[in-house]
Amino acid sequence: MFERFTDRARRVVVLAQEEARMLNHNYIGTEHILLGLIHEGEGVAAKALESLTISLEGVRQQVEEIIGQGQSAPSGHIPFTPRAKKVLELSLREALQLGHNYIGTEHILLGLIREGEGVAAQVLVKLGADLNRVRQQVIQLLHGYQGKEPAASGGPQESAPSTSLVLDQFGRNLTQAAREGKLDPVIGREKEIERVMQVLSRRTKNNPVLVGEPGVGKTAVVEGLSQKIVKGEVPETLKDKQLYTLDLGALVAGSRYRGDFEERLKKVLKEIRTRGDIILFIDELHTLVGAGAAEGAIDAASILKPMLARGELQTIGATTLDEYRKHLEKDAALERRFQPIQVAEPSLSHTIEILKGLRDRYEAHHRVSITDGALVAAATLADRYISDRFLPDKAIDLIDEAGSRMRIRRMTAPPDLREYDEKIAVVRREKESAIDAQDFEKAAALRDQEKQLMLKRERREKEWKAGDMDVVAEVTEELIAEVLATATGIPVFKLTEEESQRLLRMEDELHKRIIGQDDAIKGLSRSIRRTRAGLKDPRRPGGSFIFAGPSGVGKTELSKALAEFLFGDENALIMLDMSEFMEKHTVSRLFGSPPGYVGYEEGGQLTEKV
Repeated sequence: MFERFTDRARRVVVLAQEEARMLNHNYIGTEHILLGLIHEGEGVAAKALESLTISLEGVRQQVEEIIGQGQSAPSGHIPFTPRAKKVLELSLREALQLGHNYIGTEHILLGLIREGEGVAAQVLVKLGADLNRVRQQVIQLLHGYQGKEPAASGGPQESAPSTSLVLDQFGRNLTQAAREGKLDPVIGREKEIERVMQVLSRRTKNNPVLVGEPGVGKTAVVEGLSQKIVKGEVPETLKDKQLYTLDLGALVAGSRYRGDFEERLKKVLKEIRTRGDIILFIDELHTLVGAGAAEGAIDAASILKPMLARGELQTIGATTLDEYRKHLEKDAALERRFQPIQVAEPSLSHTIEILKGLRDRYEAHHRVSITDGALVAAATLADRYISDRFLPDKAIDLIDEAGSRMRIRRMTAPPDLREYDEKIAVVRREKESAIDAQDFEKAAALRDQEKQLMLKRERREKEWKAGDMDVVAEVTEELIAEVLATATGIPVFKLTEEESQRLLRMEDELHKRIIGQDDAIKGLSRSIRRTRAGLKDPRRPGGSFIFAGPSGVGKTELSKALAEFLFGDENALIMLDMSEFMEKHTVSRLFGSPPGYVGYEEGGQLTEKV
């Protein structure tokens, strides 16, 4: 029988022996097995008992009250009592009834409960645990892992336990995380959080969906709501609510047979409906459409629709604009059950305030000091030079990477310390060669030299570490520019140089490459200065120019000079020879082939380079 025991079940038996020794008992009874199950701490049985607030110390105290301690410590092998042997036999029977070919901690606990007359059962009853309830808890937790309906529960399943076993397995309690201070502070977004609270307080269709570009702070709005719930700064309808984020990946993972996924989701929904104090947060809401749908099965969205419409399920969704249009708008029945709330990209000043609020967290993590100038530089430079992402995400990434770079620099040993290491290695090699040649005088001299070098190295290392501890490393504007230069390829001096000063001498810089053409350069410079001063729509290009004139007057050269002035490299330019696009079908080379044609997935010359 013991060959069927899992590693955890075997550990329970070993721990039961240890508990018997601690209590000076010369036998292993059901009470020692119960102590072993709790002491093991990781199995299904331990989790079930923990959820019923049955602790190791409490059981130990009850065992001592019922039986007391032995007179002397046992020596040698400790045998099982007949009742304990019966429990192990019953655990095998329980495993077979559940269709398992192994014996785990859960089967041992079920065996203890089925036996029902030993000291262990008495202890559980004294601690206020109903044996049927314990059995039900084990079965529910066990089948929650497997995604199956309990087959041998020994009682009705209607009365769900008060603890969130299924939700804790397939989700994360954001309210608890906020209570423990694990969430970053949320700066601003008061209007969005208030709007979410309004929608959640509705009688029906109380399901907001946060729609916005990736990185603008949709998840942060939900985290802000969980922090407000913890502080009690919410309406009466939302007080004492628990905000859970659902992990659809965990729900789908391991669901091998048809119906497994649906069964898991139904368990989650049943627990939410029974408790009545759960708000569900589904990030990447569009993944609901089609999730878990095998041939002949229905997807997650279809399972959720009835509960969403009746107001039985309060759900907050988050998705991007593109995914909302692509997936949710097509499913009109699902879309009407959600109330969209737009989460716009924050302004530059708002982004700087967000960075100031997050500064303490990043300073503590990287063990550096971040200056106000670095925060402003991160927001402005990210806004200007990283065009394919959104604030505040791209600015936060700059701060994070700059802190990481500074910390790595501080941890890197100085060059002279590395030189000492190289000298010591050379001396050791020479000493070994001298010993091999039996030149012991030379070996002794080299040994003394090695000792001196080791002392010098140790002294230098102490100086380096002491100096490093005294000075707090600072993340400055220059370091932010350096990180951005590495990411974008724009030279550092171009990023750090004062923009207004550069623009004022734009004509002089262009004239270094273009001789003459005063009117063209003057008009071009004025236009660029206007756009850089903010007198344009930020969503439109910095300028559109047509350079007209005969061959050889400097049209292409002026384009290259402008690219070098603005981006530090004359090759930061996409050149298209329009003589190659004379035929009407050649336009597909610019933008890619239309759907249904060869090369549709590959893109075109212009779109790929942009």
